[in-house]
Amino acid sequence: MISVVDDDTSVRFAIENLLRSRDYIVHTFASAEKFLHSPQLSETSCVIADVQMAMMSGLDLLREMRAQRYDAPFIFMTACGSDRIRTSELNRGAVGLLAKPFAGHTLFKHLDAALEQHRDDADALDNEPSAQL
Repeated sequence: MISVVDDDTSVRFAIENLLRSRDYIVHTFASAEKFLHSPQLSETSCVIADVQMAMMSGLDLLREMRAQRYDAPFIFMTACGSDRIRTSELNRGAVGLLAKPFAGHTLFKHLDAALEQHRDDADALDNEPSAQL
């Protein structure tokens, strides 16, 4: 399941339609707060979030999710994609940063990488030896 968090209705709608065209299960949220209080939070395989939103930014959302021990990969979107911002976002744990507007194939490239990372992390946890009592 992919969760899209952006305060711009048209962006949410466009990304939702694009992802559904490839048979992804998609949930959209108008704010980070709505996503954090949703039942989809624990089921999300990847978060696609705008960096700049009204109340809670995408970066704040990432920090809050990590503090709550949710490890879904993040893809950030921004309308101001400078190299400084890109480096900052990637250093904070984002798998990718998309500069708005972006092409569908670019989104899918980042999404494939994010989901692969999520699968690898889950496989690594499954293969850890169990603690002995």
